[in-house]
Amino acid sequence: MIASRLFAILPLAVLAVAGGATNQCNTGSASCCNSTQSAKDFSESGIAGLLGIDVGDITALVGLQCTPISVVGTGSGCQANQEPVCCTDNHFNGLVNVGCSPINLNA
Repeated sequence: MIASRLFAILPLAVLAVAGGATNQCNTGSASCCNSTQSAKDFSESGIAGLLGIDVGDITALVGLQCTPISVVGTGSGCQANQEPVCCTDNHFNGLVNVGCSPINLNA
């Protein structure tokens, strides 16, 4: 009886672990961005000020023109020219994502 319950639950646990390894985002969400740059470069370009985005002391990347990764567990989702990242803050419906870290979708 216990063994049958364990076998019923085991696939769900494996799926949860596989999903966590795929997008590797402990905070924020996984996205595909057309480009990324340092927060310092983004701030110095003047775009941050024009859009009213305070990057403050952020040392992570800023992603531009990002779309969410919605397919978990497939090892894909980004186009060849896009970079998969995990970002903590999204502005203007993905136009600018702040606090981004590169992720490996094939893990």
